[in-house]
Amino acid sequence: MSTLVRQPFNAAQLEILSTMSRLNSDEDLRELKSTLSKFFAERADRELEKLWDEGIINEQVIEDWGKEHMRTPYRSNFFPSISF
Repeated sequence: MSTLVRQPFNAAQLEILSTMSRLNSDEDLRELKSTLSKFFAERADRELEKLWDEGIINEQVIEDWGKEHMRTPYRSNFFPSISF
């Protein structure tokens, strides 16, 4: 019987941890966070561009998103002492 050993982190996560171990100041941390934020923002932009180009999203879809209410509905029996 073979035992599967799962590593808790993937290669990218290990690289980030390694990089973080070399940070020497709060300024270094802020700079790294800023760089990561820009990376993910650019990635999201590219994906949205693809969806736009493929016709999956358009002005109407974006307007509809602005009107959506995605809150969790409350059940009256979930909070018995509170009436809605």
